[in-house]
Amino acid sequence: MSQENTGTLGEKHENPHLSDTSSLGLPRELVEAVELMFFAYRDFVSDPDTILESHGFGRAHHRVLHFVGRRPGMSVSELLHILSITKQSLSRVLKDLIEEKYIIQETDEQDRRIKRLLLSAKGHELHRNLIAPQIQRFQVSLAKSESGTLEKWQEFMRHLTNMETKIDFMDDTGREK
Repeated sequence: MSQENTGTLGEKHENPHLSDTSSLGLPRELVEAVELMFFAYRDFVSDPDTILESHGFGRAHHRVLHFVGRRPGMSVSELLHILSITKQSLSRVLKDLIEEKYIIQETDEQDRRIKRLLLSAKGHELHRNLIAPQIQRFQVSLAKSESGTLEKWQEFMRHLTNMETKIDFMDDTGREK
């Protein structure tokens, strides 16, 4: 968040927060908040990205492992809704995870058309390895923050979430909180 902006012709304009707006004509604090979100996300996913890369996986694999791990027995259609991706995109990722034995796919006992997803022991281990550095980042950050920061952050993040695709948070057994 530089205090110096470069104009279109290359000349520099000193602007040490003299106005409330950024060079984009938008609220400076909010533009900086967007930048912080970019940097935080980059750092937040960096450790899992390294682990995923060693398995030949990407972030889509991480999201699938996470939500299947949080909601054992969820259907493929529920996962599609949560991730807001196409069936074709999910199919490729699920195929990888099932072939490598990270995810188990079972047929629903009541409706044989429904496929239920569960993490295998190998999948649980990878999910835990992926989330552990992220939990550690939260713990370090929270230790440096005021009391109540986590609750305020969670509230803010819920407001940022698109209401049309927002899901209810559940515990590890799939029960609603």
